[in-house]
Amino acid sequence: MNTRHLRRVAVAVSAAALLPLALTACSGDSDTSASGSGADKAASSAPAEETAPASMDEPFGPGCATVPKDGAGSFEGMAQDPVATAASNNPALSTLVAAVKQAGLVDTLNSAENITVFAPTDDAFAKIPKADLDKLLADKAALTKVLTSHVVGEKLAPAQLDKGSFDTLAKTPLKTSGSDKSYTVNDSSKVVCGNVPTANATVYIVDTVLMPAA
Repeated sequence: MNTRHLRRVAVAVSAAALLPLALTACSGDSDTSASGSGADKAASSAPAEETAPASMDEPFGPGCATVPKDGAGSFEGMAQDPVATAASNNPALSTLVAAVKQAGLVDTLNSAENITVFAPTDDAFAKIPKADLDKLLADKAALTKVLTSHVVGEKLAPAQLDKGSFDTLAKTPLKTSGSDKSYTVNDSSKVVCGNVPTANATVYIVDTVLMPAA
């Protein structure tokens, strides 16, 4: 009887000793499973990496391809100089630069602060009949009015051109329209290279000269 009793006690002690080990093993499996499940959930819920949108601070438009890649006439070079000087280094703006000099506006434009210039290309001036262009270049007052009608007394970001209305230095209205980097000025002139920085201005290169009403 005593022997049977001792065996039962021994079995009970062994079972008691093994129980914590079993519980520990089960607990470890549970923690691992929970941890793995949480990690999987976090991974699956993490947002996918998005591609950064193109910066709206950069120049845009098909005409930008003609701008030199380096040197004083490049975007980086133009950003270092005031606007009249910067334009003089851009080969597509030689007629405009000559007209600005003829009108005596170099210092006026270079010393102005935070302006926007809608700069006609050489091809834009070529649309004007030669006799009319020669007459304009010979009339300093008329030339000054035409050139200053391309200048707004504040820096304009592309978003402001969507449906814009501004006063120019010539006291003439200038209207812009468009979206998605495609803009028209005064319903006639297209921006071919926009948002070009200079030291004191933002430049929008356009394909047609803006002629103010007489």
